[in-house]
Amino acid sequence: MWELLKVQELSGIQLTESLAMLPASAVSAVCFASPQSRYFALGKVQKDQVEEYSVRKGQSLEQVEKWLGPNLSYN
Repeated sequence: MWELLKVQELSGIQLTESLAMLPASAVSAVCFASPQSRYFALGKVQKDQVEEYSVRKGQSLEQVEKWLGPNLSYN
């Protein structure tokens, strides 16, 4: 879709490897409200998940734990 619309060529907005938009000021959203909507939360991340993630990211366990700290199920 990005290439089809020629977004980068026409606007200068780029996508990072993780699909974030650059510059960050380019990000926008359309939000819809509904009385039936519900908030939800994801569960805390387990140690085995963090270990697997650090391998896939090619980062040390300590670095991954630093960035995921608030979402960890362990200390």
